[in-house]
Amino acid sequence: MKDKLTLNKKEQKRLLVLNQIEKKGLTVDGAAILLNIHQRQVWRLLADYRREGAAGLAHGNRGRQPVNALPAELKEEIIVLATAKYAGFNHTHFTEKLAECEGIALSRSCVRSILLEKGIRSPRQRRSPQHRSRRERYPREGMLLQTDGSDHDWLEGRGPQLCLIGAIDDATNKVPYALFQEQETSAGYMRMVQEIVTQQGIPMALYHDRHTIFDIAEAKLPSVEEQLDGAAPLTQLGRLLKELGIESISANSPQAKGRIERLWGTFQDRLTSELRLAGAQTLEEANRVLAHFLPDYNRKFAVTARDPAVAYRKIAKRFNPAVYFCFKHPRTVGHDNVVRFERHRLQILPSQHRLSYAFCKVTVHHNLDGNLAVYYQGQLLATRPAPPDATLLRHLAPIPVTTAPVQQATCRVRGYAKPSPDHPWRGKFRVTSNREDTDIFAKHIY
Repeated sequence: MKDKLTLNKKEQKRLLVLNQIEKKGLTVDGAAILLNIHQRQVWRLLADYRREGAAGLAHGNRGRQPVNALPAELKEEIIVLATAKYAGFNHTHFTEKLAECEGIALSRSCVRSILLEKGIRSPRQRRSPQHRSRRERYPREGMLLQTDGSDHDWLEGRGPQLCLIGAIDDATNKVPYALFQEQETSAGYMRMVQEIVTQQGIPMALYHDRHTIFDIAEAKLPSVEEQLDGAAPLTQLGRLLKELGIESISANSPQAKGRIERLWGTFQDRLTSELRLAGAQTLEEANRVLAHFLPDYNRKFAVTARDPAVAYRKIAKRFNPAVYFCFKHPRTVGHDNVVRFERHRLQILPSQHRLSYAFCKVTVHHNLDGNLAVYYQGQLLATRPAPPDATLLRHLAPIPVTTAPVQQATCRVRGYAKPSPDHPWRGKFRVTSNREDTDIFAKHIY
C-alpha cells in the first residue's frame, strides 16, 4: 500500500502552476512571479515534478535542523564588532576586516544577513539602473488580479468625497467587482475580495501597492508572540489572503501595476459622466450606478485570454464567509468568563466541551456588519452580552457631581460658643432633654 501524499496550500499551488507550464500555458518567468520565487527554483521544482511527480514538491527538510547554522555566540560577536570597533563600515569592508583582523572567515551574504536581522544596514548603498519592458498578460482568467483604490471627486461636488476600490483581471481586463467607500480601508478591500470569491472563486494572486493595508510598515516591530513563532507580522487583509491561499504581491512602483492605473483613468472619464447623468449625490446612489456600469464596461473593454480555462478556485460547499472575511483579534478570557473587546463585554456560556474558559486564549471575530463572535481553537463559542463593569459605566455615563452648600459650624475653630443656661452640658449626669427629670436624678445622687 502506497503512503498517502499530503500537500499544503503552498505546494498545491505550485502543482497547479507546474501543470500549466507542462501544458505550455505559462512560461517559467511568469511562474516565478506568480510563485514569488526565482526562475532557477522553478526549474528545480519542474525537474523534481517530472522525475517524482507530485511527491517531488514536498520539502525534504521538514522538521530537520540546519547543519550549517552559525553559533549564537559567533553572531553576537559579529554584532558587537559591527556596532563598536567597526562602526560605519559597509558590509563588504566589514567582511574583509573580519577575515583579516579577527580571523572570522564568512561570506558577505552571511555577514549581511546577520547584520540585517539586527537592523544594521550598510551606510553606502548603490542603486542599480532599472530597465522596464512590457510583459505578456497571464494566460488564464483568475491567475492575477491587480487592485487599488482611487480617491477622486467622483460626485463632482454634489456629495461627499469617495474612494473607488476595485480590481482588474490581468488576462482579460475584466473588472470582477468594485465598490465606492468613504475612504480606502481594510473593510472595503475585504468586501471586494468577498464578492469576488463568492461570485467568481478564489484567485491565485493579488497584485497591489505597498499600502499599510496590505503590508506591515517596516518601522513597526513584531509582537512577542510573532517573534516566538518566527512568522512575519501580517495585517488583517494579509491574514485573509494567506488563509484563502491567495498570493500577495507588492508592486515597487505605480508603473508596475499600470493596468489598474489606466483603469482609473477610464473610470474617471466615463464613470464620472454616468454619475453626473444619473444625478448621484450619495454613497448608496453611486454604488447603484456602478453596479449597472460594470457589466457594460466589461462587455466593451474585456479581451480574450490565451487560455479559455478559468484559474479561479471554486469554494467548498461548507465555506463560511463570516469565518474569513472579518477582523480577528486575540484576547484572553477573564476569570469571570468575560471577553473584553473595545467597549463590548461578552459573557462566554458553558459548553459540552468545557464548563469554564477562564484565562484561555480566544479570538474575537469582528464581522463586517459589526457583529462579534468568539472562537476557541476553531470552535464557535456561545456568548451573550455581559453586564458592563463599573469602569465602563463611568466612561459611558459619568455621574454628575453635585456640590451642596456647606453648613456653617456651630463652633468656631479657635474656641467654643458659650452654651445656654439650660444646655445639657451644664448639668451633671444629664442623660435626657427633660429638665425636671434631670433635677430629680441629680438630687437622688447627692
